[in-house]
Amino acid sequence: MTDATVEAVLGDITRERVDAVVNAANSSLLGGGGVDGAIHAAAGPGLLAECRALRKASLPQGLPVGEAVATGAGELPATWVIHTVGPDRHAGQTDPALLASCFRRSLDVAARVGARSVAFPAVSAGVYGWDVAEVARIAVAEVRAHPAVGADVQLVRFVLFSGPALEAFSAALAS
Repeated sequence: MTDATVEAVLGDITRERVDAVVNAANSSLLGGGGVDGAIHAAAGPGLLAECRALRKASLPQGLPVGEAVATGAGELPATWVIHTVGPDRHAGQTDPALLASCFRRSLDVAARVGARSVAFPAVSAGVYGWDVAEVARIAVAEVRAHPAVGADVQLVRFVLFSGPALEAFSAALAS
């Protein structure tokens, strides 16, 4: 990573003016709670239509955990939504490599679509039960190690939903 900005902020990811917003999606890609529900609500019906088309054309079983795929962003101020499915600790998905893959594959997709700025939520730190400090360590390590960051992607912003999440990501960025 050279000459890229990597930062953490408290905010609403649906209002981020970046090229790509990462959605902590469920495997159906058809909306849900938390970040996923907020992104679908703010993006409008066009996002759901694109997700349904993806499911029909290339992902009939849904998006696997740890993978990522892009759609347009509908009415969001971003150009792209990159959907990734984080591991659900409550369902026994406790392998940190699955979580790391979410961040790595999302950055792969961002570089492929030409996104120079990307906003990430704390994937799997909400209802999927992962400790936010562990998510922060894994996310920051993957971003720092990814070859697209600094080459293609110039800004990675972690947009966090709470003070404790911001503290965890700030600590990970400082180490």
